[in-house]
Amino acid sequence: MINSMTGYGEAQGESDGASYVVTVKTVNNRYFKTVVKLPEPAAFLEEDIEKLLRENLSRGTVNYVLRLKDASADALFDIDQAALQAIAETLSRTGASAGIQGTIDISNLLNLPGIIRPASPDAEKAKQIRDVILRISAEALAQLKKMRAVEGGFLETDLKKRCQAIEQDLVKIGARRTIVMSEYAEKLKRRVDELLAHAELRLDEDILVREVAIFADRSDISEEISRLDSHLQQFAQCCEGNDQAGRRLDFISQEMLREANTIASKASDTEIIRFVVDIKCQIDRIKEQVQNVE
Repeated sequence: MINSMTGYGEAQGESDGASYVVTVKTVNNRYFKTVVKLPEPAAFLEEDIEKLLRENLSRGTVNYVLRLKDASADALFDIDQAALQAIAETLSRTGASAGIQGTIDISNLLNLPGIIRPASPDAEKAKQIRDVILRISAEALAQLKKMRAVEGGFLETDLKKRCQAIEQDLVKIGARRTIVMSEYAEKLKRRVDELLAHAELRLDEDILVREVAIFADRSDISEEISRLDSHLQQFAQCCEGNDQAGRRLDFISQEMLREANTIASKASDTEIIRFVVDIKCQIDRIKEQVQNVE
């Protein structure tokens, strides 16, 4: 069973009066890439979140966002009261010595660097935050993986349908290949007979057989048909037995296109070429769909 790289999951939980909401969204990417956004009070969990994402996902761009709601001011930031008091006292002394009268606006002092700092939870509180965030992150990932599995089921159905269409065209090409040989022999004999008719000469049958054999060897596509059919079987097996099959399916589809191109270049029959065009259209669509597979 294959999985899609596109999915979405969301979960929420509470800890010490604060509400946390996790959203995880994945989109296509040839490699594995994470974008993790955490509020300052939970920034210490970035490494744990990265590890959790890598344990559950193997391919795609993962956008992880943690939002903090309904949190108290103490949970969000700390005020360096000692620094604030020292600055206020220094300003008061400076104003008094310069003979300047006035009041100190606390709101302006709070804008000074280092006065307001992100809250740093103690060990016990950090453990509580870690437990709840990792739990709801796992729940969000479970939702996301379920959605990716459902999307993967649709992808697998479509891919198998297109592989079946290619198999049908291969059967037609195989049947047509034997007819082409006899048609070429007849055409060649008729053309030579026309050229030799006025010279009252007779065509040596051995020469005709040799020419047909040369044509058959030059235009033989039996190996390409066999290899393409083998690639189709491998493709189907990979879909059924690997939930991280994206890269392998991408490689197999490239090999399928290579064989189809070789058949088109060796075949000299317009009907075979028409079948190959249909096959290449299906393979192009397969290659597009495979880019969505994890």
